[in-house]
Amino acid sequence: MASVHIRAPVLPGPPEQLSTRITFFVAGFAMAAWAPLVPFAQERTGLGEGALGLLLLGLGGGSILAMPIAGAMAARFGCRLVLLLATALICLTLPLLATISSFPLLMATLFAFGAGVGGLDCVINIQAVIVERASGRAMMSGFHGLFSVGGILGAGGVSLLLTLGASPLAAILAVVAVILAATITATPHLLRYGGSGDGPPFAIPHGVVLFIGILCFITFLTEGAVLDWSAVFLTSVSGVEPSHAGLGYAVFALTMTVGRLLGDSIVRRLGGKLVITLGGLLAASGLAVATLVPAWEAALAGWALVGAGCSNIVPVLYSAVGRQDVMPEHVAVPAITTLGYAGILAGPAAIGLVAHVVSLPAAFLAIAVLLLGVAASGRLLRV
Repeated sequence: MASVHIRAPVLPGPPEQLSTRITFFVAGFAMAAWAPLVPFAQERTGLGEGALGLLLLGLGGGSILAMPIAGAMAARFGCRLVLLLATALICLTLPLLATISSFPLLMATLFAFGAGVGGLDCVINIQAVIVERASGRAMMSGFHGLFSVGGILGAGGVSLLLTLGASPLAAILAVVAVILAATITATPHLLRYGGSGDGPPFAIPHGVVLFIGILCFITFLTEGAVLDWSAVFLTSVSGVEPSHAGLGYAVFALTMTVGRLLGDSIVRRLGGKLVITLGGLLAASGLAVATLVPAWEAALAGWALVGAGCSNIVPVLYSAVGRQDVMPEHVAVPAITTLGYAGILAGPAAIGLVAHVVSLPAAFLAIAVLLLGVAASGRLLRV
């Protein structure tokens, strides 16, 4: 009887690297395109701030629920299929987010959109871990840099179209067209497999994976705090005019994007351990400057330092997942990504609680202390 030969997966090379970069761009572009639609959704539904906050939780809830499911599906069916399904869900829900006026339907649609975004975010990182490991060199920062570029262009592009008079639906259909074109370009070299090693589809992170997840939680918590509270800080503490309050997050996003685009060469030169240590120290210093120096110019410089410091910590942590053997990546990546998203969701609420009990500067200083812990942890990882 003839023997059956199972074809081994083709080792990822430059085409797979390019497809990974394109898909990271798509993930950032799609996620950020929703942000300019929020005021229009609030106006259509007539929601107050409290109800709007509840609505926005749907995105995070859908994302967190989808991540472990996407990781399990990638292990069984491959990254390509899951990435295409997640992208299709995003493309189907975005036009609905631009038109629905019913609160229950909008909540359900935003939950589905969040599931698509979360599934996409999870599986692109699984593919990135596999592709980077096959390359034998640091590539993760560049991948995440394309996510940041996509975010800037997604939010900026939709805002520009709306400013020029396009309807929310017309603007979002342009976004969908870009997503589809980019995905079609990337599809031939998306991985048909999705992880190595045996393991359960779902597992509670443990060992070094739990440790990496906690560091991701702190870093994402910092990002969420800057996103939601830097403008409030600049107006209430630094005395900046409300019209200029968005500059804090703008400089943070700019230095984070530049840091990630340059990050692969930095990691190759300094090594992952030193990048985590210096990044944690730089981000903590930035929060201290923004909080303790009264001048608003110092606050902007502080937010810029936070962005530069945080820029390459998470990419290096994802690279560390590819080097550990405690859990297979199709389980480990969803675990640390879920913890990271939990940090983004918990950060703004935690800041608000501490600010209410003590003060807003004290809340940011507490995060600076956590970042010092991240800096001290760099030497303990295999990166």
